Amino acid sequence: MTLGFLDRLRPRRDLARPAVFGGLSQARAYWEGLRQGSALPSRRAVDPRGLVGVLDRVFLADRIGRGLAQIRIAGSALEDFAAADVRGLPVSCLFAAESRGQLAETLEKVFTAPAVAEIDLGSDRAPGSGVVARLLLLPLADDAAGRLVLGVLGFADPVPARCKLQITSRREERLVLDPAPAPRAKPQVAPIRRMGHLSLVHSAD
Repeated sequence: MTLGFLDRLRPRRDLARPAVFGGLSQARAYWEGLRQGSALPSRRAVDPRGLVGVLDRVFLADRIGRGLAQIRIAGSALEDFAAADVRGLPVSCLFAAESRGQLAETLEKVFTAPAVAEIDLGSDRAPGSGVVARLLLLPLADDAAGRLVLGVLGFADPVPARCKLQITSRREERLVLDPAPAPRAKPQVAPIRRMGHLSLVHSAD
């Protein structure tokens, strides 16, 4: 038996393991479970108990302009990563300046198409070091006829040091929604004909 044969049996330590971004599949499955047919889930339908285990990396943001979203609620891991309370700040505060234009394009598609988006992210402190995080953006319907987005940021292991995120790639999946049903017309009532002290009303039904 040769050494070359034994070498082929040994595990290859130089092969890079695929990065695992915890919580993204859980959040997508929960979001899908909230949909009624093809409709977007309502903001009121989102229950934090359905996101246990990933809540620290979740944020909720609403559209404040074209390609702009303001963070309304954010998990503790996001605040630790940003070293700041990000509530009230735009989602772009987590991104390097050169990636904010791409982020705005994707956010606008999520809000208006609507679409689900996944964004692979690198670190501005270590350009070319690979994907350090992945962002999942899921649209929600708002009772006020606006649009909200549920975001989940999954970090690679180990969690990257504090940095600004750079977009390395992005994928957008356009959603096809059923058209809203037309409002039901009220039945027309024929004019009243008076016969002595009686009144006859004829309905169109």
